[in-house]
Amino acid sequence: MAFLLSVFLLAAGALSCTEAQEAYSKLPDPYRKGVDLALHHVNNHSAVQHHFFFFKSLVMSDINAGFNVNFYYHNFYLKATKCNKGTVDPDLKKCVFRNDRPLIDCAICYKTFEGEIDPEPKPYVHCVHKPSLTEEMKKARVDHCNTLSYNNGSPTLLAAVQRC
Repeated sequence: MAFLLSVFLLAAGALSCTEAQEAYSKLPDPYRKGVDLALHHVNNHSAVQHHFFFFKSLVMSDINAGFNVNFYYHNFYLKATKCNKGTVDPDLKKCVFRNDRPLIDCAICYKTFEGEIDPEPKPYVHCVHKPSLTEEMKKARVDHCNTLSYNNGSPTLLAAVQRC
């Protein structure tokens, strides 16, 4: 009986890995670039012991500021895998999700120019274990990301009047 239960749990874990991989591959390219940036930050953090993968999107929004400039906000979950940090070429087939670790809630906002993440202003990446996330943190994330677009002159771009 215990064997059947462990096989079922293993199959359920593999299914969720496949679903997460599909969810990542279905993200529009600019959002995938943001997730990759957040994964880079998390997987390189000194306190992190396991490799993390994208798990699921919560909120996605974007503003087209014109002139090939866009601003993106993405709130999503990352989930720990059974692979150790620093695993070369991690693969979801080998690095299955762990269900004994809390999810990491990430919010990221950034500016793109011609489809690439612009280094100025510096992309904002905030990731924290889900149980530690407070309402104040959520508000601070949104407030920071809302000011990001205004620090870049986007109101000037949006308010530009074309004269003929």
